[in-house]
Amino acid sequence: MPSSTRTNQRRTRRRTERDRRGLRETGHETDSRNHVRPLEPESGDAPQRPRRMMPRSQTQAQARSQPLVGSASSSRVTPRRSTGRARRSAQVQRPRSRTRRRTINPTRLLSWRAVSGMIVVGLTAVLYLFLTLDEFYVSAVAIGGERYMTREEIFRFSDVAQRHIFWVDPAKVAARLETVPNIADAQVYVGWPPDMVQIIVTEREPALIWEQGVRVWVDVNGIVMKQREDQPDLLRIVVPNAGEPITVGARIPQNIITGALYMRSRHPNVDVLLYDSLKGLGYHDGRGWTVWFGSGADMETKLLTYNALVSAFYDKVQFGEVVMSDPDRPYYTVLWRKQ
Repeated sequence: MPSSTRTNQRRTRRRTERDRRGLRETGHETDSRNHVRPLEPESGDAPQRPRRMMPRSQTQAQARSQPLVGSASSSRVTPRRSTGRARRSAQVQRPRSRTRRRTINPTRLLSWRAVSGMIVVGLTAVLYLFLTLDEFYVSAVAIGGERYMTREEIFRFSDVAQRHIFWVDPAKVAARLETVPNIADAQVYVGWPPDMVQIIVTEREPALIWEQGVRVWVDVNGIVMKQREDQPDLLRIVVPNAGEPITVGARIPQNIITGALYMRSRHPNVDVLLYDSLKGLGYHDGRGWTVWFGSGADMETKLLTYNALVSAFYDKVQFGEVVMSDPDRPYYTVLWRKQ
């Protein structure tokens, strides 16, 4: 048998003997099955109730954790020698005496809440500056496209003076400018200083002058505008015995404007036309009478019929008034008959 095996057996026997001695000292014995049973009570003691035998491993654990009973000295039981694994675990669990320096990462100090708070504070400051600085309030605008109106008038009609740039709506400003009769179209652009607001307008061109209590311009669509300057080459339409003056922004029927312009193109020497609410358009013929054409509809046919009528009766009668409202049924008044 090898010497190492003998050595292990000796160690096992010694350990067993040592455990038995410890059990005897604590008042326990072991049987052949390696179970622990209590010792017999001494003579004179009261009989004890039989107890259940405990396993040997549990009894050994109690013997190690409890002090010896009945020993002369109060010394503790010497624990078993720790194995190599326990020794290593103790070494691992043993705290190190050296203190390690902690390195601080600057990025960890800035959490997402801190960054969000900084962003909110910055945006609040910027918004406060936008709302309080005078540079963001409209005090002047860049205007283009004006011809008859002045820039001061356009700026006043835009109604953006001393308004904050955030509250200027380009669509609303353009719609407000287009309500002015002289302005046909308006485009508004909003940007940053210095030219925060830019306005480009297209004005209506006057087609004729309408005199009804006041003198105003009228464009080809019949929109009445304020007269900005004197243009003597424009056709004038005079309303005799007008009850109320015409107002700027009113609208004259389209067929009247079309008929008047057509007559001017056929008779360039006619500078002034008349208008009556019942008889329509007319003019004073240089031969001594007044002719009325009604509305401006079918003006070409009415002129042809009028010229034929005058050619047929001019040598016979002196017309007082000729009415051509219906070209199929014209009528006239006679001042006198000629010889």
